[in-house]
Amino acid sequence: MLMMQTAIRTLQIHNETDPVKFFDTLNRVLYKNIQRMDSTKNLTLMLLDYEAGQLKLSGQHEEVLVVRSHGTAEWIDTCDLGFPLALEDDIRPFIKQIQIALNSGDVVVLYTDGITEAINAQKQQYGLERLQKVVQQYRKQPAAEIQQAVIADVQHYIGTQALRDDLTLVVLKQK
Repeated sequence: MLMMQTAIRTLQIHNETDPVKFFDTLNRVLYKNIQRMDSTKNLTLMLLDYEAGQLKLSGQHEEVLVVRSHGTAEWIDTCDLGFPLALEDDIRPFIKQIQIALNSGDVVVLYTDGITEAINAQKQQYGLERLQKVVQQYRKQPAAEIQQAVIADVQHYIGTQALRDDLTLVVLKQK
């Protein structure tokens, strides 16, 4: 993680915004270090670039949830937008970018699998469907309140079960 943070900071200092150059450089640094250390670690990463109602996504991670102001939900599969970092020397052919138009009141949700894979006493996962329903229900609230509602719902769902993973949740809302 420290290697990744250092490489990302370096790229940011040099104002690198092209997703192919960004991911290629980051991957090459990580790949060479992971090979040198004889490790099998890898990770996924997503880049978000926002400007004037347009959200650009690149990189492979969990699906992105977009709940429109009127309540419909869209799931954006990120599988074709990148490749796990530090697995292969050259991932440039896999790096893509999509653009999502956001209208006033639209909500974008990014999360780690600790949210969707949280398990209750009956060994059932929280899941994508439940995440979507909570976001749809609270979509008219500010982003921070939507985030708090999801976290509270996950905690209620798992009850006294111990968390097996981190819960990371980013909620963005178009003004």
